[in-house]
Amino acid sequence: MNKLVFLFFVVFCLSSCVVLSPKKYKALLAERDSLDTGLNEANTRIESLEETLFRLRSDTALLHSEIADLNSKIKGLNSNNATLRASSSKLSDDLKSREARLKEVEDVLRKRDEATLALKDKLQKALLGFQQSGLSVEIKNGKVYVSLTDKLLFSTGSIVIDDKGKQALEGLATVLKSQPEINISVEGHTDNQRVVNLGQIKDNWDLSVLRATSVVRYLTEVQHIENARLTATGKGQYQPVEDANTPEARSRNRRIEIVLSPKLDELYNLIK
Repeated sequence: MNKLVFLFFVVFCLSSCVVLSPKKYKALLAERDSLDTGLNEANTRIESLEETLFRLRSDTALLHSEIADLNSKIKGLNSNNATLRASSSKLSDDLKSREARLKEVEDVLRKRDEATLALKDKLQKALLGFQQSGLSVEIKNGKVYVSLTDKLLFSTGSIVIDDKGKQALEGLATVLKSQPEINISVEGHTDNQRVVNLGQIKDNWDLSVLRATSVVRYLTEVQHIENARLTATGKGQYQPVEDANTPEARSRNRRIEIVLSPKLDELYNLIK
């Protein structure tokens, strides 16, 4: 615009027939050159500013894109965090529930162990007079085992309980009648010697089963313990308490074991 003004001024001067002195003319040219230089510099700055503006707009658009991407990731993380919190809460509730059930099971087992120990003490007191005759009472795996050697119950090779054996079983029955929550398993055991000359008894299996059955019949028919509480099994010679092949070891292996176990219905209900 200044350049146009200058040209207009020159034309005006010429048309007015005004004669400029060389000094003024040079001054006007110098001013024109200065204006040209200023205009060029201004255009250069404008171009630089336009480039800067373009770059800033590009950077701004990139930042907006990155911000949108970060916001999306934050949203996803918040969603995952909410899911993890929900899962953590559920796991915490499950853990509390499991801990509560574990405590219930532990309480039942503790009560079982206490009852088993009390039963053992009662049996030892009731059967004290027979312990020198081959009777023992011990706890194994939460059960009470009353072990009676065959000489305490039977004559050699017999399945008929003798008088001393009946006395021992009577003392045992007295305790068991007061403990209706106890299941009773009667196991017959023999030594490893073959059975010979015993009539209808063919082998050690027969002998062990028939002796166990004799004990069960005495406890149910004579001592009137409920039939449903008892089972009779024969183990033959296959579960010895001693492996030595000596008369003493064989004598210990010939036995009746009465296994007493508390009913665990409460425990089974807890662990279903």
